[in-house]
Amino acid sequence: MADDDPDDRELAREAMVASRLRNPLYFVGDGEELLDFLHRRGKYAEGIAPRPGLILLDLNMPRMDGREALRAIKADPALRTIPTIVLTTSNADEDVLACYSLGANSFITKPVTFDRLVEVMGALGAYWFNTVDLPADSTTAHRT
Repeated sequence: MADDDPDDRELAREAMVASRLRNPLYFVGDGEELLDFLHRRGKYAEGIAPRPGLILLDLNMPRMDGREALRAIKADPALRTIPTIVLTTSNADEDVLACYSLGANSFITKPVTFDRLVEVMGALGAYWFNTVDLPADSTTAHRT
C-alpha cells in the first residue's frame, strides 16, 4: 500500500484484520518508495521486498504522486501485470478517467467510515485473492 498518511495506513491494516484477510501488508509513503520496493532498490535492496500480488495506491502523495507511480508501473513490462487499485479520497471524474487511462485496475474512493472500509477490504480480498485468476509469475512470493 502506497499512502503517505500514517492514520490511513493504520486504518487499512485494522480493516484487513477485521475483514479476516491474512495476506501480508507492506507500506510505502510515496510513489518513489513504491518503485524502490517493486524494483528492490535502495533500502529494499537487501531486505524483504516480495513482489506484491496487489498494489493499493493513493493519488496525493509527496515526491511522486500516485498518477506518476501508476504511469511508471504500467509502462514497465516487469510490473504492469500487478493489479493496481487506486484507493484515494478523490472522487473527481477527471481522476477516475485519468487513472483508468493509465491502466488502473480499479478506482475506489476511500470510505468515510471504518465499517465501510472493512467491507471494501473484504470485497477486495474476496475478488483479487479468491475469485480472479492472476498470471503466474515465478517471482511472486506473496499477495500484498
